Amino acid sequence: MKPSELRQMSDEQLAQVLKETRESLFRLRVQAQTERLDAPSEIRKHRRLIARILTIQNQRKRQQEKLAAAGGA
Repeated sequence: MKPSELRQMSDEQLAQVLKETRESLFRLRVQAQTERLDAPSEIRKHRRLIARILTIQNQRKRQQEKLAAAGGA
C-alpha cells in the first residue's frame, strides 16, 4: 500500500489497517518460527507498512496540536 493511499484514509480506517497488519505480522512471525515461510519478505513489508501508518498518524496528531495551539493563542 502506497503512502498516498494511506494519507487518503480516515483516522478510523488507518487504525483498522494498522490493527489488521499487526495481527498479520504476528501470524507471520509465528509461522516463521514453527515452519518455513513461503515469502520471508512479507515480514519486512508488514513492518514497513506499520511504520508508514504510524508516521502518518503522528503527522496528523502533530498537525492537530499545532492548529489547536495556533487557535488558542
